[in-house]
Amino acid sequence: MSEKNLIDKIFKLCFLGFFLLIFARGTALAITFPIPSLELNVTTATQPEEVAVVLEIIALLTLIALAPAILILMTPFTRLVVVFHLLRQALGTQSSPPNQVIVGLALFMTFFIIKPVALDVYNQSLNPYLERKISYETAFEEAQKPIRKFLLRNTREKDIALFLKEAEMKKPETRQDLSLLVLIPAYVISELKTAFIVGFVLYIPFLVIDMVVASVLLAMGMMMLPPVMISLPFKLMLFVLVDGWHLICGSLIKSFGV
Repeated sequence: MSEKNLIDKIFKLCFLGFFLLIFARGTALAITFPIPSLELNVTTATQPEEVAVVLEIIALLTLIALAPAILILMTPFTRLVVVFHLLRQALGTQSSPPNQVIVGLALFMTFFIIKPVALDVYNQSLNPYLERKISYETAFEEAQKPIRKFLLRNTREKDIALFLKEAEMKKPETRQDLSLLVLIPAYVISELKTAFIVGFVLYIPFLVIDMVVASVLLAMGMMMLPPVMISLPFKLMLFVLVDGWHLICGSLIKSFGV
């Protein structure tokens, strides 16, 4: 049997099996598959540990639901993705690199930058709690310390003062006493400001190239030729010659003190 006939026969068998699964239910030709059942019961707990396990599951599900917001608001992801987006706009490449590549690169760089903080949270809070060495309240307090330290290192005092004033809270005695309710939004607007500053600096050399190309085309009388079409290869060449991705990624990582 030739390879073509074999492939054709396999395709026909798969096609026939597909329709048998759809139309032969309830007949002798029907194929039955075991479907697991799921039951939810509300019973009286006999030991406190049973309630604790349920609460842990609820807390875990809540954490999973809030994971995107935590990733965006408490990690370097915001600064990275905004800078990469502004870089793409400055280059004028429109949809290249695509959004999936930009978000993926920002995501993995976020994991790289936040790894020391995550390890501190695991060693000081999560691991002792899982080993039943500390209580839930103690674990929560210990988990805040490395996170608060990271946020404070990358947050401007002016932004912290803004949210302290709007929340009508008393000024804490030390920076470590700041509430995350105040620190997180202050960190976000600080990150946005920093990202826009970096984006402005990235725009300048590419803007100069656009102005030079537009002036040359105007002097040559080629007013109908779009300057962006001519300047794009020069901007790409400049970006590649200076090893732009290496410089930008390295500078962003160093800006977080890693």
